[in-house]
Amino acid sequence: MQSLDVISVNIWQMAASLANLVLLFLIVKKFLYKPVKNMLRQRREAIDRDYSDANEAKEQALSDKAAYEEKLRGAAGEADRIIKTAVDTAASREKEIVDGANERARGIIKRAEADAALEKKRARDDIKREIVEVSTLLSEKMLEREVSADDHKKLIDSFIDNIGGDDEAN
Repeated sequence: MQSLDVISVNIWQMAASLANLVLLFLIVKKFLYKPVKNMLRQRREAIDRDYSDANEAKEQALSDKAAYEEKLRGAAGEADRIIKTAVDTAASREKEIVDGANERARGIIKRAEADAALEKKRARDDIKREIVEVSTLLSEKMLEREVSADDHKKLIDSFIDNIGGDDEAN
């Protein structure tokens, strides 16, 4: 029977082993399982927060990128508008300068034409005055000598022809 003692079942020993096992399970659960579970929960929450923060940062970056691109489009549009305004202003200024120069040129031409007409009139008056003086001198010379009727008529005709020819030429 000795061999049966080895195989025999001792209830008190099994109960003590079972009690030790339950006690060990409760101790492990109390001191290891719950803290490890809490640590894993906290770690999971930290990871979830990091993912959430990363998603928010990504959304913010996309939003900032869209705002930046919109500002770039606005800046490009503003630059185009400024360039167009500058070109329009330059064209307007160019037109004003050209119109002013043309107006001054027309004024200079009108003054030159008026001066030329005045000079022409003065020259014509001077020529007539000289003709009168020459005629007077000629008349004086002719009067010094005796003038025949034919000479007198030829003198008057040539004088009238000369005066009439000047008026027609001018």
